[in-house]
Amino acid sequence: MNKNQKILDDKKYNKFIVILSIAIPIAVAILFGIRIPNVEPLSFLPPIYATINGLTAVILIIAFFAIKNKNIVLHENLMTTAIWCSVVFLVMYVAYHMTSDSTKFGGEGTIKYVYYFILFTHIVLSIAVIPFVLITYVRAITNNIEKHKKIAKITFPLWLYVAVTGVIVYIMISPYYA
Repeated sequence: MNKNQKILDDKKYNKFIVILSIAIPIAVAILFGIRIPNVEPLSFLPPIYATINGLTAVILIIAFFAIKNKNIVLHENLMTTAIWCSVVFLVMYVAYHMTSDSTKFGGEGTIKYVYYFILFTHIVLSIAVIPFVLITYVRAITNNIEKHKKIAKITFPLWLYVAVTGVIVYIMISPYYA
């Protein structure tokens, strides 16, 4: 595939990437504010979606080593799995918040500021990482490997941070669940 074809392939996905990068955070924000009436709270979900976040982090690390060892097929399969894990996480996260009240962090003093710093950076970066993941994935599936490698160097640490801090946020707030 020549350079012009790779650029055309990338561009045909750009509208899709922009739409998803805007629509996902807006949809989550809207759904976060909706409560489904007369439905039992899905209070069992937080440890499950925290585990999925942890699994995503492990998958990302294994995928990193797979590509470093030139195991392209394993890397591709792991990255596709990581994306699906993130989708499953998001569905569970939204379902939980549509059926349950948000849990307030009950810690005091310095730990409260640590928690809110981690939570804030986790939320901001979880939104920011969406276009990075999509662009990185598109560059891989369109075989634009040099551009894929460049953006993956940014995407990997952002996505890993979001996955790991998701687990940390859960661990820190879990004593305060009703």
